[in-house]
Amino acid sequence: MSRAWAKAVLHVIDHAGPEISPLILSVTGFDERGVVQETPAIRSALDTLLAVKRMRSVDDVAFTIFPQRLWQVAQGDRAALFRYYKDAFPRYQAMNPRDNRRGLYFERMTGYGRGPCDGNQLEWILSQYEGREGVRRSMFQASVFDPARDHVADAQLQFPCLQHVSFEPTKHGLVINAFYATQQLFVKAYGNYLGIAQLGAFMAHEMKIKLLRMNVVVGVAKFERISKSDVDLQPLITAARASFALKPPAVNEEVPAPVVETAA
Repeated sequence: MSRAWAKAVLHVIDHAGPEISPLILSVTGFDERGVVQETPAIRSALDTLLAVKRMRSVDDVAFTIFPQRLWQVAQGDRAALFRYYKDAFPRYQAMNPRDNRRGLYFERMTGYGRGPCDGNQLEWILSQYEGREGVRRSMFQASVFDPARDHVADAQLQFPCLQHVSFEPTKHGLVINAFYATQQLFVKAYGNYLGIAQLGAFMAHEMKIKLLRMNVVVGVAKFERISKSDVDLQPLITAARASFALKPPAVNEEVPAPVVETAA
């Protein structure tokens, strides 16, 4: 996963402009528990840079999509996970009211505000999957974006960028798909991918199948809140290039399509 993210970042670094549109990322290589493989040098360099720039950590961003720490506390009991999260959510909002005032992704997926299972879309998906065979495949999706709450005229809106997720159980394992309107490559993307992978591992565990693949489709991936020439960025670029043994492309080299497909 680290190399998939790094490949997208290096594409922006090595070419004109701060955006990739669209970005399609596909990651495989999950272990039997659904844990995604990471490259320690890339993760460490990013964690350090985010701390220097006083940005939210990778783990904090991932937690907005899936509360991995609570899942560990719940010890495999999903009802306990949902209960712990619902009880703790007001505190999460209070800890960071500016960023969390409109909600969090896992909160939208488990407490949408309407619908079956009291708006817990993940519980609905799992209960239908467990309850009967031959369920229509389009049933396995959860929405984040809500027109009633999110079609507002604000000039800037940090949440939600993730629109919805879908789950595709196959004979080889579970595929999780995530769809973003926009995504911040430096500030949020790595944490987004980690959170989506952890969500996929949770759903695969509850479906009693392995996690096979994670696909992320982004309308516009933006390299924001840091300059490509920022000296603090260099250790991260070095770690990214080392993972591929890549060099910057020649000036007249053809620009490849901005699609990333890689094993984790």
